[in-house]
Amino acid sequence: MNTKEFALKWIKSWNSHDLEDILNHYSEDIEITTPMIKLAGGINTGTLKGKTAVAAYWKKALEKIPDLHFELLEITESVHSIALYYKSVMNKKSIEVMFFNKEGKVNKVIAHYTS
Repeated sequence: MNTKEFALKWIKSWNSHDLEDILNHYSEDIEITTPMIKLAGGINTGTLKGKTAVAAYWKKALEKIPDLHFELLEITESVHSIALYYKSVMNKKSIEVMFFNKEGKVNKVIAHYTS
């Protein structure tokens, strides 16, 4: 996998606000953990499982933040995973660690944000 190509496509998808395009990067069994789920979704675990649940959450988030725009700062990579460092929402910076399945789809995400 070309990590730079993936990262640029991922950022472009989010900045387009096209939910279907965004979801194309993820597997059906996606598991996402982020403090934003706890903050915006009121889910104490901060984790969502399954593409349907994640899509519903992101749909609401895109509606709440119509000017959402990410700016890629750095790409790091490991075995079957990458971490993207980017400017996120609410003047925060984020490091998002993404793990890939055998099909090359993201099946687990752990996101970290600056205070």
